[in-house]
Amino acid sequence: MTITYELGKSLYVNITNRCSNACTFCIRKDEPTINGVDELWLEREPTEAEILDDILKRDLNQYDELVFCGYGEPSYRLDEVCRIARNVKAVYPIKIRLNTNGHGNLIFKKDMTPELAGAIDTVSISLNAKNKIEYDDLCRPVFDDAFQGLLDFARRAKAYSKVILTIVDILPEEDQEACRKICESIGVDLRVRSYID
Repeated sequence: MTITYELGKSLYVNITNRCSNACTFCIRKDEPTINGVDELWLEREPTEAEILDDILKRDLNQYDELVFCGYGEPSYRLDEVCRIARNVKAVYPIKIRLNTNGHGNLIFKKDMTPELAGAIDTVSISLNAKNKIEYDDLCRPVFDDAFQGLLDFARRAKAYSKVILTIVDILPEEDQEACRKICESIGVDLRVRSYID
């Protein structure tokens, strides 16, 4: 079972298979590995203690950041993620990022963003589309209000962490501009990622 794995100068943390989206582009249904990292599909969710132990057995000084990501949506375990992050920060002054679809508040049915305080430095949210219709078609979320929910999560999270909404560079320029305006309207940054086939 792979809990932590390296990509570039970052250490990634894989904690769940659960996801509130079934994205049309998701690689996890077809790809057993990411950049040669095997066994990302977890046979069970590791405990909070197992995750922390797996992180702290590494020399964190060699990484630029710690990233909660993996094959599932880490905000299913957002309370645990934040506790683990605080424990790591008590030992190492490492930057910590949460890669998420922004559904944390919908999953928990309450505002979870205060949990980010003192734990998560950057929240990177996959925006993926310029409106609800396109988002629903592309991401196939389990929540009817997922698009609005992720925007609300971003708006609230910026009180506690740096927030970045992300899209891929294969979106038409007019869609990218629409996404840029969404980010401006809620006061967060936009990152246009390179599409990886």
